[in-house]
Amino acid sequence: MDDHSASILEIENLSKKFGNYVAVHPIDLSIRSGEFVTLLGPSGCGKTTLLRMISGLEAPSTGRLSSEGVDLTRLRPERRPFNMVFQSYALFPHLSVFENVAYGLRAAGLDEKVIVNKVDAALEMVGLSSRRANKIDELSGGMSQRVALVRAVVNQPKILLLDEPLAALDLQLRKKMQLELREIQQRLGTTFILVTHDQEESLVMSDRIVVMQAGRIEQVGTPKDIYLRPQTRFVAEFIGETSLAGCEVVAVGDGRVDVRFPNEAGGQFRYFCARDFGPGDAGAVSLRPEDIAVVERGEGIFEGTVTSVVFTGRTTRLAVSIAPGFDVHAIMTNDESIRVGHEVGIAILTGAGVFIHNK
Repeated sequence: MDDHSASILEIENLSKKFGNYVAVHPIDLSIRSGEFVTLLGPSGCGKTTLLRMISGLEAPSTGRLSSEGVDLTRLRPERRPFNMVFQSYALFPHLSVFENVAYGLRAAGLDEKVIVNKVDAALEMVGLSSRRANKIDELSGGMSQRVALVRAVVNQPKILLLDEPLAALDLQLRKKMQLELREIQQRLGTTFILVTHDQEESLVMSDRIVVMQAGRIEQVGTPKDIYLRPQTRFVAEFIGETSLAGCEVVAVGDGRVDVRFPNEAGGQFRYFCARDFGPGDAGAVSLRPEDIAVVERGEGIFEGTVTSVVFTGRTTRLAVSIAPGFDVHAIMTNDESIRVGHEVGIAILTGAGVFIHNK
């Protein structure tokens, strides 16, 4: 994604209250033309409410929405240059695939020849040309999802809003459709804003991820930023798998911090949170499974007991109990000599681990 792409949506101080409950605290966010942005977070974090405010289905309590200089804040949903794909797809079961896709174009008053050309091109793009005459109830879940998608993009909205569109699909089809959806978005060049609670889905499809928790934005960044450079404890724990090793700050440098663990072992780690901490403050080091090496007892920075050994094919996943409430998870090439109950050492690979301040 070109960092210099023009902004297509500006969100300024946008918030939503339902009575005394604050669903979304004031948010500022700029979305660039042609990017795939995912609003990610657990149930109740405010992501769907934010999407509904963008779409116009929910009126904000404060703030402003604008697109290319045009204030959209009070515009009705049908007046906004967006389309939305819902989890339920909201297709017309009594109409054919062709008629479903053509519906919005007919409502816009386009010439019939133009409609036929646009619909045929859209169905060709998603491999549904041979199904143009089928009724919706004759399609698989994946096909129905594609129909909902092309119906939403055929009239070329500036932004396509997607509210957990893959949630109803089984796991294997969902993984396949993640890749298809990303490919279609790149081919169209349309800005997509997706809501999901699925971390893997966000990592696979997004240019940028907006991680939300309790109505606030925790972090915005590329999938690599979010996974490798978490700024908060929540982001570290929510995205992927991590072990959090509690520690105390010894010294703070430029981009790195020296810490001491409860077992008196020390180390130096990168940090990406605000530099609002100093010696004596508490924090934690986020350790991904790939950051850790299992070594002989006495050779690592920690020592513990293997509590779980799971064979996954090419690798084995281990859980090692270091102290009450502190387990680490490691990935290693298959080694049949390590079993539950074995005492092992845990080493942290050079350059691995991210320090997070306990705020």
